[in-house]
Amino acid sequence: MPDRIARVAGLFDAVAPTYDQVGVDFFQPIAHHLVGLLDPRPGESVVELGCGRGALTLPLAEAVGTDGSVRACDISPAMVNLTSGLTADLRQVNVSLMNAAEPTYEPRSVDVVAASLVLFFLPDPPEALRRWVDLLVPGGRIGLTTFGAQDEVWSGLDELFDPYLPPDVLDARTTGKRGPFASDTAFEQLLTDSGAADVRSVTQPVTISLADSAAWQRWSMSVGQRMMWTFVPDDDLPGLLARADALLDGVPSLRQDVRHTLGRTPD
Repeated sequence: MPDRIARVAGLFDAVAPTYDQVGVDFFQPIAHHLVGLLDPRPGESVVELGCGRGALTLPLAEAVGTDGSVRACDISPAMVNLTSGLTADLRQVNVSLMNAAEPTYEPRSVDVVAASLVLFFLPDPPEALRRWVDLLVPGGRIGLTTFGAQDEVWSGLDELFDPYLPPDVLDARTTGKRGPFASDTAFEQLLTDSGAADVRSVTQPVTISLADSAAWQRWSMSVGQRMMWTFVPDDDLPGLLARADALLDGVPSLRQDVRHTLGRTPD
């Protein structure tokens, strides 16, 4: 488990300079949709787990205003430094270095817990969820985003890596497409088992445009998928990119459904 955590921290340190910075509008629409569903109100307190470069942090801070608070954390020192700089003038925001799997915030102390595209990176998602739900005051809300279905081309691009990935990367407990993350029903049950009530999911289709394999490689190297590239031997890269070009030929856009799963703690 420590090795997995260190690997995730190192991965996001590596992608931090280009994360959400290569001209593909992906994280912002997801973040704004989640904030709209959670409906944080002026004066409320929020914990954000796995803040990355602040795509979710900023709209949360705007929603709660200067009378509220957003405590954001990330396991990557580089991400924490970048988001701290981005939010330096927002007195309601505090960004800290912390493992989202074991948050050290006071239990039953916040109105809202939010995490976008984070949970499947953690070694024990059910245990992390129990800890997250425990942070909420009675009647508090939790909102999470995970991946839903993809169109055939996007799935085909992801599957290009499958022959190279070791078993722990394909682990059904923690990948974004298998096990408890494979369906709305399975993931809703995971959140319910963690102590949340009134659990429901909302699907948001997100589309991006990638002209060719070079654009795909540039974008996927700037996000968590960068880890997958490290397993591809150099000699196999030209063939993988040629197969990606064939998949992308004549395709104007790619679609990824994003699952927003919401719950609350009993009053």
